[in-house]
Amino acid sequence: MSTSIQYLILFGLTVGTVGFVLSLYALARAIGRSREEPGKDVPASAGTLSRDPVWVRYHARYAGYALLFLAFDMEMAFMYPWSVVYREEGLVALLDMGVFLAILFLGLLYGWSQGALRRQ
Repeated sequence: MSTSIQYLILFGLTVGTVGFVLSLYALARAIGRSREEPGKDVPASAGTLSRDPVWVRYHARYAGYALLFLAFDMEMAFMYPWSVVYREEGLVALLDMGVFLAILFLGLLYGWSQGALRRQ
């Protein structure tokens, strides 16, 4: 298969996907008309009006928590497929995962040194 045919197939799949998404959006807009209600846009918490402003700014210290969560989330995302191919690859896979975990551990140590694990 030549390169131009592969690009043509990719272009066709892209156009088809965009067309499918737009047709679903148009169908949802046509079928599911929403009614305007006065209480629909009022910010509420558990059925009562919120006494705090709706757009609250979060403190910058939460960025550290988010980064640590993402690091360990990515660890689990890579550990599952690694555990499947570990028997086939052997020692190379073990060393690769060791390097990956060492990098994450260094991130954990950095977060710990910056106080990201302290209770506020």
